[in-house]
Amino acid sequence: MKCKEEISALFDKWNQAVQSGNPDNVVAMYAFNGILLPTVSNQVRHNHAEIRDYFVHFLAKKPSGVINESNIRVYGDIAINSGVYTFTFSPDGQEPFSATARYTFVYQWFGDHWLIVEHHSSVMPEK
Repeated sequence: MKCKEEISALFDKWNQAVQSGNPDNVVAMYAFNGILLPTVSNQVRHNHAEIRDYFVHFLAKKPSGVINESNIRVYGDIAINSGVYTFTFSPDGQEPFSATARYTFVYQWFGDHWLIVEHHSSVMPEK
């Protein structure tokens, strides 16, 4: 049941939530005490309220993500997906632009569903 394909699909679900433009859809994928080390903010986010605050601003840029490289490992009730993704942003009234970043999602199994307990994303240092 807890296979790599299932973990891979969690990014697709998260990306759909991001593309919905509704920060509450994104926040629902994080554990209550989940940690977000975001791509475009220096502030570590420690809970749903802080994670929501980040995504309110992030989603205003109308992002859409695609994975360039994925490395999935499953350890019982913990799964890790790390690699590289690229976001294309299409903010209103501006030219679309892209950013490539390294990412790590750490998921925990909560009986009948996975939630993100840690998410780290950082822009690639070399361009």
